[in-house]
Amino acid sequence: MIKRFIVIVAVFFTVVATAQENVSSPYSYYGIGLNTFKGTVENRSMGGLSMFSDSIHLNLRNPAGYGRLRRTTYAVGGSHERLSLNSDAGEDNAKVSSLDYLAIGVPIGGNLGFGIGVLPYTSVGYQILDIRESVASRLEGRGGMNKVFLSAGYQVIPSLSIGVDANYNFGNLQNQRTLVRDEVQLGSRDVSRTDLLGFSYNFGVDFQEKLKNGLNLHAAATYSPTTNIDAENSRQLATIAFSGSGGERVVEERDLNVPDSELTLPAKYTIGLGLGRSNKWFFGGEYVSTDDNSFLSVNGAGGGSASFANAAQYKFGGYFIPQYNSITNYFNRIVYRAGFRYEETGLSINSQDINEFGITFGVGLPVGPGFSNINLGFEYGQRGTTDSGLIQEDYFRFSVGLSLTEARRWFERRKFN
Repeated sequence: MIKRFIVIVAVFFTVVATAQENVSSPYSYYGIGLNTFKGTVENRSMGGLSMFSDSIHLNLRNPAGYGRLRRTTYAVGGSHERLSLNSDAGEDNAKVSSLDYLAIGVPIGGNLGFGIGVLPYTSVGYQILDIRESVASRLEGRGGMNKVFLSAGYQVIPSLSIGVDANYNFGNLQNQRTLVRDEVQLGSRDVSRTDLLGFSYNFGVDFQEKLKNGLNLHAAATYSPTTNIDAENSRQLATIAFSGSGGERVVEERDLNVPDSELTLPAKYTIGLGLGRSNKWFFGGEYVSTDDNSFLSVNGAGGGSASFANAAQYKFGGYFIPQYNSITNYFNRIVYRAGFRYEETGLSINSQDINEFGITFGVGLPVGPGFSNINLGFEYGQRGTTDSGLIQEDYFRFSVGLSLTEARRWFERRKFN
């Protein structure tokens, strides 16, 4: 058990050291990028619902779910996304692959559970070429903010669990602008970087009550208070020359003195309500509200004709299992999931609100004699608009997640050796 835990911790820090941007969107230019984490593959396949918790799956969005965990569970997930970007000026395609989360949940006793994991939370990834008359500029960005989290959940009574996440946020945002003018031999390059460091917290409540006719009522809520984290800024200006092969050579370079600052992560709350029958079906809805993202510009990135307002998300989804304990028919034990989400991102550019929607579905495939499963998720989504000279993104995401559950609890005393 101890050796396994050490290996898992080593993998955590390996992932942290090699964290990468997992988005390709011009809208990630604003603020600290796009919020790319929408839960496990199981969550995403139900429209991104974070309210459903049970005894064998990790809920990385609501820490109260650890109070209901009854087996040590490992979770890892990744995805591949293909995008089509369209505007009045033309169209382009892009694709990105990423590791979305890595976590472990451990129950201790009958009512207490802990979790630890790492995940990329926001991502920056774009490349924009703007040619106007005699001036050409190229904007490039990469990076994002990641989280290492430690979670705890406690089941107060059979129907009520509470929990808390302690998150260590870290990462960096890098933005580069290259400017070239006709009949001018040399160009200019402006590179800015912001390193983010700080803690944040998330509190959760999960309520499940048995009703008549075998139905279960589910209600859940989370709250993340406003948090300030450190932003260490740097900036470089350079005069560059271009080689015949298109490479860049620095002719002169100087560092600018940019003061460090603080970044305010806005308050966020989630509330959800659902109805279901154990091991058979579930359907629920969820509302998420995020306060005004005041960090439109980070070290010179973003701004211009853009502004932020309060953001909101609306999610609906659920699952269906034909017969969870079927012995003769494997397909009857598959979990079928589907959902829909609509998001008002709060970002407005050229007086146009940048909104997003997604249609999701997926399956949970049982593996082995226990409770482990492979989860496959599919999502079609759309972000932005072609109005006012903007870009509309259509994307298709395929996700794969493993939920591996051990047959025995880690901290359970053996009756026989």
